[in-house]
Amino acid sequence: MVLLFPFALYSQQNLSADELFSEARNAAFEQKDYTAAIKLTKEALEKAPDYTDISVFLGRLYTWTNDLSSARAVFDGLEKKEVRDEDFFIAYASLEYWNDQNDKAIEILNKGLEYHPQSEALLLLKGKVDFNNSNYADAEKAVNTLIRINPKNTEARALSIKINDFTSKNAMGIAYNFSHFDKQFDDDWHIVGLSYKRVTPIGSVILKGNYANKFASSGTQFELEAYPKLSKMFYLYVGAGYSNDVGIFPKFRSGVSLNANLPKSYEAEVGYRQLYFSNNIWMYTASVGKYYKNFWFNLRTYITPDNDNISQSYTGTVRYYTTGATDYFAFQIGTGISPESYLSNLLENEIYKLKTFKIGGEYNFAVQKTNLFSISAMYYNTEYLPKTKGNQYDFSLGYTKKF
Repeated sequence: MVLLFPFALYSQQNLSADELFSEARNAAFEQKDYTAAIKLTKEALEKAPDYTDISVFLGRLYTWTNDLSSARAVFDGLEKKEVRDEDFFIAYASLEYWNDQNDKAIEILNKGLEYHPQSEALLLLKGKVDFNNSNYADAEKAVNTLIRINPKNTEARALSIKINDFTSKNAMGIAYNFSHFDKQFDDDWHIVGLSYKRVTPIGSVILKGNYANKFASSGTQFELEAYPKLSKMFYLYVGAGYSNDVGIFPKFRSGVSLNANLPKSYEAEVGYRQLYFSNNIWMYTASVGKYYKNFWFNLRTYITPDNDNISQSYTGTVRYYTTGATDYFAFQIGTGISPESYLSNLLENEIYKLKTFKIGGEYNFAVQKTNLFSISAMYYNTEYLPKTKGNQYDFSLGYTKKF
């Protein structure tokens, strides 16, 4: 071994800068040995001090090991050399973004985009930094530019949905739903809903008022919902409602969910929904979603335990986005009744324990960004009595004005 050591040292000393760079990357990515990777990278730079890719990699290594002063020294040196490589701007801006220096990150990204205006990586990072810095208009502009360049960019699509909720301080909406039953009920149902949404620094708040005509009787309901942000990853859904017209609506309803924006464009939710008519009905919900190119896939379940059995509802949804965050086609299929549906008043009679199949579609589109329209249709085949089924046809229209 003593005899071999000088030969090994001699061999390493005679490696080219490219060979040392390759070994450094292997040490970092395969062996997770950042100390060795830094040493090899420095040796490579001694042989090729103007090799920009190696310098950028050294800056990244210092960033990953939380040696921020050394990382900034590397990137500052490259900036003084007026380096224009795309990867340099990405690495430098990422350092500042990960360490909550958003203004500095934006300065670097803006300069990088002057040289690389079509860079998907720079535009995506700018969207993230602007969104984190509450510069929603700039974030939307960056992400929309990216989507025009590559409509199938999954991360951009997921980010555009998040940004969309914050691009206007206010939104007012109206929705109408019509339901026709071939057997279960003699009268058609009509439901009209009004909503006002206000975006606040901690999340959005929505006030709703609903009017329904069911069973040839009328009723009203008032609801309040909020989506407070907890962190970059987590936010809550909190909702409550009241109606004095029990049977048309539940007297009380409430719900809380914890939502997570997960890596690789996944999202998840877990929570509960409660309805009170003459007794409480507790439902526990969970969902998982995934953005993939122009698509959004979601699977949601509602579980309702009682003394006899556990009732279950499952719904699968697929959206195909055509352009922006509010322009999409949707397809839905599932079983059971959810507490958010227009059929929620039927849960009082435990119809949800019988078999229900549903399938439908929806089309949403925007006109001049601030006028949002929705059209949907849903078909239900419901076992409303044991071994007795009927059909239901739902049609809905909606309009929202953002300002």
